[in-house]
Order: sequence, then C-alpha cells, then structure tokens
Amino acid sequence: MAIFESITRRIDLKALVCSALTHHLPDVPGSNAGPLSVVFRRWATKKAAGSTQNGRDSNPKFLGVKKFGGEKVIPGNIIVRQRGTRFHPGNYVGMGKDHTLYALKEGHIKFERNKLSGRKWVHVEPIEGHTLHPVYQKTKTLENA
Repeated sequence: MAIFESITRRIDLKALVCSALTHHLPDVPGSNAGPLSVVFRRWATKKAAGSTQNGRDSNPKFLGVKKFGGEKVIPGNIIVRQRGTRFHPGNYVGMGKDHTLYALKEGHIKFERNKLSGRKWVHVEPIEGHTLHPVYQKTKTLENA
C-alpha cells in the first residue's frame, strides 16, 4: 500500500483527476456533449497514397490444342495441353502426368467424339508401313466377325 501512495504522490494523481473534471474542454463543432465530452479521433492505419493490393498476375500456361485434325505428327509431338481430361487418348496417343496428350507413332491426327457420352478422343492414324499393335488387331477381328 505504501508503494501505491508513493506513486500517486509522485504523479499527483488526485490533482490530475480533479483538474481534468474542472477543466473545460473545447466543444467539438456539431456535438452537444458539453465540457466532459471525449473526442475520439481515428487515425489512418495505412499510408494514404500507398500501393494497391491487386498488382499480381500469374504467368500464362499456354494450354490448348497444338496439332489439329489432319496434321502430320511424329512420335513425341504434343497434340493437346490441358488441365484434366477434356480430350482422352485414343490409338497411338499417350498421356503425360499433367494430362498432356502426345503422339506415339508417326501419322495424322484424327479427333473423334462419342455421340452418347460426349467424350472426345484423339487418335493418330499411322502412316502406311506401321504395323498395328496386337491389342488393336484383336478388336479389328472382333468387329469383322
């Protein structure tokens, strides 16, 4: 308790409180609060003429069809760059881990769309001289039977 009294004597807390109550503060224009009004001022929390928060943009990804129907391709040519499987790989077309479709054989591009499901396929029709893979030969024999 002695510490509290010594602190109040040093800063003369009683005198400050009494003088604040009796001191007449100037009125704020447009307020009716009188002499005991407390004026709150709001200061800017950010710089007034600072930079904007929207000044960012991502780099372009260059997605889309790179080789169109009927174009000649060689093995490794990228046919479609896409996010997800908008186009599905067909005959002699491979798919990378980012869903990029690329040619596995030399030939010409053919796009196909299933009428019922709407699924789009990309095929490479090989140039003469390429032999069909045995898996594809089975489907050919089943269709002919």
